[in-house]
Amino acid sequence: MGLQIYCGKGFDTQKAERFFKERRVSYQRVDVLRYGIGKRELESVAAAVGLEALCDRQSKAFRESVIAYTQNRDAILAGLMEKPHLLRLPIVRCGKLATVGVCPDVWTRWLEEGLVK
Repeated sequence: MGLQIYCGKGFDTQKAERFFKERRVSYQRVDVLRYGIGKRELESVAAAVGLEALCDRQSKAFRESVIAYTQNRDAILAGLMEKPHLLRLPIVRCGKLATVGVCPDVWTRWLEEGLVK
């Protein structure tokens, strides 16, 4: 199954890419800060990890955004698509499975179970 890393700039993105490069796992790199993320992809990740995990609630930009003060799922998804810098990155997606942030234990399990090739 194909692996995608939705990323921006930062050390966490480098850690995720290094993890898979060291294990010779091919992946598709998607720079969400440059190209954004589609609604279906975002909904799929939200279904896997939860909407709360997608939001970078510690960032000043998020706290100052309108979506920080709403409980409406569609409004939050729309806000994250409009302003992808409010996402917590990297997002690593393998089919319906996904992680947010650096999760080497989960990625190792995916490799051991043959979910990623």
